[in-house]
Amino acid sequence: MDALAEAVLAEAAADELEKLPVPTEYLAAHTRVEDIGMFGDAEDKDVRKSLRVGRVPMPELAPDEVLVAVMASSVNYNTVWSATFEPVPTFAFLKSYGRTGPWEKRHDQPYHVLGSDAAGVVVRKGVGVRRWKIGDHVLASPIQVDDQEAVTHADGMLGEGQKAWGYETNFGGLAHYAIVRSSQLIPKPAHLTWEEAASTPACAGTAYRMLVSDRGARMKQGDIVLIWGAAGGLGVHAVQLVKNGGGIAVGVVGSEEKARVLRDLGCDLVINRSELGIGDTDGHDPAQVIEAGKKIGKIIRREIGEDPHIVFEYTGQSTFGISMFVVRRGGTVVTCGSSTGYRHQYDNRYLWMKLKRVIGSHAANLAEQWESNRLIDMGRVMPVLSAVHPLEGIGEAARDVQNNTHIGKIGVLCLAPKTGLGVTDRAKRDRIGEDRINSMGVTSHV
Repeated sequence: MDALAEAVLAEAAADELEKLPVPTEYLAAHTRVEDIGMFGDAEDKDVRKSLRVGRVPMPELAPDEVLVAVMASSVNYNTVWSATFEPVPTFAFLKSYGRTGPWEKRHDQPYHVLGSDAAGVVVRKGVGVRRWKIGDHVLASPIQVDDQEAVTHADGMLGEGQKAWGYETNFGGLAHYAIVRSSQLIPKPAHLTWEEAASTPACAGTAYRMLVSDRGARMKQGDIVLIWGAAGGLGVHAVQLVKNGGGIAVGVVGSEEKARVLRDLGCDLVINRSELGIGDTDGHDPAQVIEAGKKIGKIIRREIGEDPHIVFEYTGQSTFGISMFVVRRGGTVVTCGSSTGYRHQYDNRYLWMKLKRVIGSHAANLAEQWESNRLIDMGRVMPVLSAVHPLEGIGEAARDVQNNTHIGKIGVLCLAPKTGLGVTDRAKRDRIGEDRINSMGVTSHV
């Protein structure tokens, strides 16, 4: 480990961090351009084969960027996409981005450092950074925007220059160091450990925009919200946001183990789709879609009394037609992804004749990220972390996400040598309660 990293772990003062040299290379989880065709026509594109952990060169810092010593990160589904080189290899993103300017050219490399979550310590800042200082404990928003683009100042997610950090850009969070624009930074909640905090930005912010923001479904008190994949990283935050906002959460999961987790989170109704045969098809057979929609609709009406106002969608192809069928007249399907496939089929008569709405949503702008983080900082929304792996174990961590065998988020320790570090407000943690913060118990592979 380099001297700067050792000083961060020793909780050295800012002036000491500033004096130490930045290393010329660092350890990072990455993919390689020469591996793009490695899977061929294989049905199982095992991410353990394509995810590498090794040293990469340290890039130069742009004026509006900070260098973060990453204590912990977490796995999002975009890491699986990157590692399977689907739907397109991310090196195409990096090459296109690299043509837009001299600082952007740094990103066009034969390796791609992945990761769209990070919690760590600012160890360097560019000359244009004003609101952050060396030594600050921070989280990184998963979205990088172009602050010189006019529409960014209305909503950063509408800008042509917005990019998924660590997916459409290089130098992401699954590494000992990460390059982060200052306009991505979020204060780390002081009562959380590094791994707990790192598990929240991408999924909590995305769920907040989908459900709470005026750019999403605008959930109100009493709304019934159907949440697909409710025990996944997005789903566990969605359940909490629905409950926190006075809504009625209906979670769909694929096993009894996951159902128990949702009940502990306070989900009002849990539906085990494996017992009903729901969501196991490709979503392209109209008869199967309607049959599944009738099954799930009947359960919701029997247990809750009404059809859902909102459907929280990110599973995509296998469920989208069911979502369009089951949401009530005038209701909203809000979608941010398609983990089971991008080619959605649905009967358009249910959309137009029943005045339903479809809202596309992607991540969150910085204000929405800060708002969702505020709820976490207040102890109203909790991290749901089920397992933690070392950086060297990124392949196994991502494989669990690829196979959907995980619950909540899977954390990755980067510079942090063990779990449980990073809490700077122990009194606040005690007030909120260890049993609430760590309700599942975390399996450590470190």
